[in-house]
Amino acid sequence: MDRVGKIIFYEDRSFQGRCYECSSDCPELSSHFSRCNSIRVESGAWVIFERPNFTGYQYVLMRGEYPDFQRWNGFNDTIRSCRLIRHTSGMHRIRVYERPDFSGQMMEFCEDMPTLQDRFRFREVHSAHVQDGAWVFYEHPTYKGRQYLLERGEYRRHSEWGALHPTVGSFRRVLDF
Repeated sequence: MDRVGKIIFYEDRSFQGRCYECSSDCPELSSHFSRCNSIRVESGAWVIFERPNFTGYQYVLMRGEYPDFQRWNGFNDTIRSCRLIRHTSGMHRIRVYERPDFSGQMMEFCEDMPTLQDRFRFREVHSAHVQDGAWVFYEHPTYKGRQYLLERGEYRRHSEWGALHPTVGSFRRVLDF
């Protein structure tokens, strides 16, 4: 069953100015708006990208209102593509490993982790196995810094989830209410 989602992009802050409504994956948004300063997610969970074709910095947005780009931890007002996240409901389970190829110390999590070092003595995660659900890794504790979406599957190296470095400060489940 395909999930249904709805996201609305606004050129100006506080949901003002020209807007564009989207309900499916869109690899190129620049023909619909030149800048994005606020977003309303009415349904579904979305990953938005600063570049076309689902590349560049990524930001994961769940249902709610984002009146300016700082609310989604954005670096600027540039959004060029978006994709609906498909594994957001039900169980959530992830295993993180201290070394590449699922080696070294491993821990399994089923809940959000605002500060990974509280439970996992390493600040670096070199591989991960998402067994259920979808997760967002954040570069810093308390859900700050660059974001990386990990959907169901195996990630043998941090580069497979798009990170330049294996630093993970926090992570949370992607939920669609």
